[in-house]
Amino acid sequence: MNNHKKGVNTICTHLGELEDKEFKGAVSPLYMSTSYQFEDVDVKRYPRYYNTPNQEALCKKLAALEHTESALIFGSGMAAISTALMTFLQQGDHVVLQQTIYGGTYHFAVSQLERFGIEYSFTEGWEVSDFEKEIKSNTKVLYLETPSNPLLTITDIKGVADLAKKKGILSMIDNTFASPINQTPVDFGIDVVVHSATKYMGGHSDITAGVVAASKEHVHMVWQTGICFGGSLSEYTVWLLERSLKTMAIRVKAQNENAMKMATYLSENKDVDNVYYPGLKTHPGHEVAKSQMTGFGGMLSFELNPEIDASLFFKALKLIKPSMSLAGIESTMLSPTQTSHSLMSPEDRAKQGIKDSLIRFSLGIEETEDLIADIEQAIANVKSMAVTA
Repeated sequence: MNNHKKGVNTICTHLGELEDKEFKGAVSPLYMSTSYQFEDVDVKRYPRYYNTPNQEALCKKLAALEHTESALIFGSGMAAISTALMTFLQQGDHVVLQQTIYGGTYHFAVSQLERFGIEYSFTEGWEVSDFEKEIKSNTKVLYLETPSNPLLTITDIKGVADLAKKKGILSMIDNTFASPINQTPVDFGIDVVVHSATKYMGGHSDITAGVVAASKEHVHMVWQTGICFGGSLSEYTVWLLERSLKTMAIRVKAQNENAMKMATYLSENKDVDNVYYPGLKTHPGHEVAKSQMTGFGGMLSFELNPEIDASLFFKALKLIKPSMSLAGIESTMLSPTQTSHSLMSPEDRAKQGIKDSLIRFSLGIEETEDLIADIEQAIANVKSMAVTA
């Protein structure tokens, strides 16, 4: 019975929860203390050391979801990403980063790495061959993101992982857009997985957090850097994240279904130019996505026809929220050039194919009929304003 492999909903609900031994409550108790006894104890607990009761319990759940031996939680996705990168890179090293990545990661690389004597290169594309072209004798990390933010490009995870192993290089992936419900990169050979847990893991647009998941050895190395950087979470946020994870599989599967329906609708809409979603057969990465994802995710991007002003479209929406983040249970849209990728130069955005007209669409759990009605009334509203003008 102990060898039975538990289902993902069971893992989300039960694994890593703390037992309320005193009152037998149904949910994990919350230990708010920032100060614990140091004498006659097995573990000297301190929040910045990632080892308080709620932190330790949550990390067990996260590791189980990502199929890794261990995990750590951080104050934000960028705290997790920057801590992980600075763990495995030092002066004189080189890192290869995928061209199409989250704007915050891009900004970290171009604004911080050279200060520490670390070289970096961005790939020209997102194929395995693009990574191989950029490898140098001092390359220590290959960093990828798939599906990518905001254009949903797809990279062959196993291909990059195999390349990294062949060259003796560590592989690291941002798995935020997929979530462990849709994709577990360690199963394809990736060494280190990072997340903005603010997104699908949190799922309710009310907490900020980050995750690093890997082997015990690699997580211990990240821990040694993390205790110096101090990017830990408050205990209440840890507790809220554990609560949110209980429904992650249910939420993400509903968002997958909505995204597929909306991508199909938008691809057939005469007022839309391009739709980027790996679930569409027309997407260039569709077959690779099928081979490494169990669901195509709740994120898509699209471009309106040039005659439809995107800024006016945002203002005309009544149900879908023009909002900065993503992956909540409510549907949101944003302009990457004004938000997630605003710190990139227009030239660098152009290299990635991020146009000013691009709209990133995070699907929630609403009925798609209501979302379609909102988009159609917003487009009609903008068109009528143009005619009046």
